[in-house]
Amino acid sequence: MSNLSACIEWQFTEAGSGLPDRIRAVKDAGLHHAEFHLWRDKDMAGVADALNETGVTLTGFCVDPRRSIVDPAEHEEMLQAVSDTIAEARKVGSPPLIIASGFRVEGVSEEDHFANAVSVLKRAAKMAEDAGVTLVLEPLNTQLFAQMYLVSTPLALDIIEAVDSPNLRLIYDVHHSAVMGEDPKEVLAGRMHLVAHVQVAGTPGRNEPGTGDLDWKQIVADLEELGYRGPLGLEYMPTMPMDQSIAAAREAMYG
Repeated sequence: MSNLSACIEWQFTEAGSGLPDRIRAVKDAGLHHAEFHLWRDKDMAGVADALNETGVTLTGFCVDPRRSIVDPAEHEEMLQAVSDTIAEARKVGSPPLIIASGFRVEGVSEEDHFANAVSVLKRAAKMAEDAGVTLVLEPLNTQLFAQMYLVSTPLALDIIEAVDSPNLRLIYDVHHSAVMGEDPKEVLAGRMHLVAHVQVAGTPGRNEPGTGDLDWKQIVADLEELGYRGPLGLEYMPTMPMDQSIAAAREAMYG
């Protein structure tokens, strides 16, 4: 599982401010995958050209704009964002599209938060099924956003199971999960088939794997034992030139 995906939102900045040049730098570094965050402020035509030129594939970007899955007042805007992002994704290989939950709604019960999320995600998943695209739900952490609804991997997986669509899956971010005190082997046990993508970063700090406190060789071994075979998304902020940064991350994870 040494297949890596560079987060070109934060990485390969020495290649330039635009994503197309960063995609070319990803290829030059010997990587085959890339990912980024929001798309509306990006040169997506240039991204498509760079992907075609290099053969690099995208492992994901975010539904944009971000809207709440737990606040019914934002559901129509959220579904429009899904529709727009699916249309844009078709131009760049239809990669997985990332959905964050939005913030808790004051005065709303846990049961209603859950029901609201399932309701709108059923509608979004049907759109994804029709388009042949996978939506991936991402839990974050309370240090990053204190009022974020979805900060639990088991809760996210419960929602995905309730929606019951092959086109809604989990993006598992080891950093967010570790901040929340989760153990990958515990929270993913028996449910790795619901995981579409995994991201990594050193914790604390969100820098290269190998910085911080986590045992990366054990984490990689656990993910492999659980059955994950996809790329690892390098969603971290580098502390050194990218050739050194990738080498350090590989060494931390694989030796």
